[in-house]
Amino acid sequence: MPLKSILSTKTLHKEHKALLTKANIQVTEYNAISIDFVDFDSEIIVENAIITSQNAAKAVIDNKVVIRNCFCVGEKTMAFLEEHGQNVSKMKLYASELANYIVKYHKNEAFVFFCGNLRQDTLPDALKEHNIGLKEIIVYNTQTEPQKIDGEFDAILFYSPSGVSSYLTDNQISNETIFCIGKTTAAALQEQTKNIVIPSSPTIENLLQSVVKYSKKS
Repeated sequence: MPLKSILSTKTLHKEHKALLTKANIQVTEYNAISIDFVDFDSEIIVENAIITSQNAAKAVIDNKVVIRNCFCVGEKTMAFLEEHGQNVSKMKLYASELANYIVKYHKNEAFVFFCGNLRQDTLPDALKEHNIGLKEIIVYNTQTEPQKIDGEFDAILFYSPSGVSSYLTDNQISNETIFCIGKTTAAALQEQTKNIVIPSSPTIENLLQSVVKYSKKS
């Protein structure tokens, strides 16, 4: 059966939503989480910065942090940093992949990790395990915004583990097809369902294209 109605746990930009409506998919959307940027000591010069989200990238750019080398996660994060004149030494699609790269090629260096308060443990744990110097600076807070969602949907879209946690506070997964932006988000749902679709690359565009492709196949 084609997907007729889906729930997005993030409010989509107009052009993103158009991809779904063009495919005759009705979208209900809300923000399962909210982001609040916080003050931090930006009067620093950072030799090696780790940035794993677009929110962290925005924080360091807005605060004019001086960075020599950026090690980042995600194509969009890299594009944003380079657009604002930052030198991206390495980009990986997932934090686990970036951690493996740093352990292999930069084990004698130290890093500053600009992150949110709900960041995953994967990267810090890997670096600490190999005695790689790591300082964490929280530059934004993620707040869950739980709410009961009424209605039945053919599919639900998730964009982060915190979004999953927020949704599950007042709702359950039943027979919906679940679309997750990446493996980390999907891992947060592994005890809820096996009916999960993950795009080849963790971007919103790829996620929505996978929804459309899946609907046409059904």
